[in-house]
Order: sequence, then structure tokens, then C-alpha cells
Amino acid sequence: MSEVKKIATRESYGNALAELGAQYENLVVLDADLAAATKTGIFKKAFPDRHIDCGIAECNMVGIAAGLAATGKIPFVSSFAMFAAGRAFEQVRNSVGYPHLNVKIGATHAGISVGEDGATHQCNEDIALMRTIPGMVVINPSDDVEAKAAVKAAIDHDGPVYIRFGRLATPVINDTPDYKFEIGKGVTLKEGKDLTIIATGLCVAEALEAAKMLEADGVNAKVINIHTIKPLDEELVISAAKETGRVVTVEEHSVIGGLGSAVCDVLSAKAPTQVLKIGINDQFGESGSAVKLIEKYGLDAKGIYAKVKEFVK
Repeated sequence: MSEVKKIATRESYGNALAELGAQYENLVVLDADLAAATKTGIFKKAFPDRHIDCGIAECNMVGIAAGLAATGKIPFVSSFAMFAAGRAFEQVRNSVGYPHLNVKIGATHAGISVGEDGATHQCNEDIALMRTIPGMVVINPSDDVEAKAAVKAAIDHDGPVYIRFGRLATPVINDTPDYKFEIGKGVTLKEGKDLTIIATGLCVAEALEAAKMLEADGVNAKVINIHTIKPLDEELVISAAKETGRVVTVEEHSVIGGLGSAVCDVLSAKAPTQVLKIGINDQFGESGSAVKLIEKYGLDAKGIYAKVKEFVK
């Protein structure tokens, strides 16, 4: 059996920007002294005149991007999620969200898979923060194919977009001829009748593996990939909940304010359903290898399988 291809979505981000740079002459990329890590250096090599290194000044970078957007440019602000969503939150809210400017935020190194960088850099709160900004689109792609498609969709979308990218190489699962990316539309990856697993980001591939393990135990799980957390595909979530009667959400993010909360908001109002939220509980991460941390916090296939098995008892 051939080995599964794995690519970090931050690599996909850099490659997508470089590929799209020739197509969109008004595309400008800003970085905060992290071009090698965020992979915007790939764009810089191809289009040096359209890459701006703002130094370690993320808040200022967002202000510059707002100004560029006001002149008709399509600026991509790039930094680690902890800085793009955390440190620069006020500027993103007031300088980008409030005037609804056409700024895109490419946030890399999100979640506990940042690994050895530790709790201070493992941003498990970014989706929650960005969801609260009116008019902000929030996307969390699951693999290389989806990440590249998300960058293109963000360019074509008029308004602010936050895209979350990871440091860890993840399996490519969307390299199929019929794959289609659309903002606000989830993707059903596996049909099932006993419960629905709704996953996002790097947890999608793990959820698929967990579903195979559950199948061996006679539990038939439906698996949905929610790449756009805002706007959420409410129709798909509600129909799946009504179909299967139970829902599990899986995310490499706090269980407070992320995908699980978005799903619960919809279901509590329109289709009351029992929901299990799998993610980072009310705690900070820690230093360690990305793979070991994902394992420890129960976000790998085995961890998801165990929690779902307990849930369906």
C-alpha cells in the first residue's frame, strides 16, 4: 500500500499565494518577520515588490493592510494565529471588521500541533475570537487541496476572511475529481446512520480513520468536513442531526467558542440534539511533539474512537 501524501497547510498557503500572484496583480502579501515560517517567502521570491515585511509589529501590519484594501488592493496579512488573531484582535475588529474591508488574514501555526513552541504559541482560541467579529468569514481547511482552494475563494470573496493554517504535515484527503470548495458549504465524506461526526482542520482525516474503527465495531458514523465555521452550513448540520440523532464535533481548538459551539448554537435553536464536543478543554497546551500532543489530548483517530464509543453506549 502506497504511503499517504502529507503536506502542512502553511506550505499550501505559500504555494497558493505564489500561484495566484500572477493572476491577481492587486494581490499584496504582508508578513511580520515570519516569512520563512508562514511560507509567504514563496510569494516574496516570485513577487518581491508585492511582499511587505512589517517587522514584529502585527497590529501595525493590520492597519497597513486596511489602508491597502481601501485603495483597491487585496492584502493578505500573515503571521502565527496567536499574533494575527490574539495580539492584533483590536485592529482586526476596528480597522478591518468594522469598515468591512477586503483584508484576508492567513493565520499559521494554530492549535496544539505547533508542538514544541508551547502553550504561549498554541492558539486554541482564534476561531472563537474571529467568529465574534461581524461579517468575518472563518475558514479552517483540512488539507493541501482545501487550503489552496480556500485562498482562491478568499480572494474572490468581497470582505474580511480569516483562514487558519497548520504547522504539522497532514494527509491529503480531498484529491478527488469531484472535490469542490464553496465558502459556507460543508462536505459529507462518509454516510452513516448511527451518529454524525462533524470535524474541521487536521481533525477531519483523524475523524475518517476513527469512523473506520467504529465501523469494525458495528457503529456506522456519518462524517462531515466543515471547512467554513462561519458562515456555518446550517442546512447540512441540521439534516445530519435529524438523520442520525446524535452529533460529535471534533476540532483542534478550545471546546469553548469554536466549531462545537457553532454547531450547538444552531442545533439548540432549530433541531435539539445530543452533542459531544471533542477538542481542547478549558486548559492551556504544553510543549511536546505535535503528534504526541494530538495523541495526549485525544484528537487522534484512537482518541476520537474511544470518546465516541463511550458516547454511544
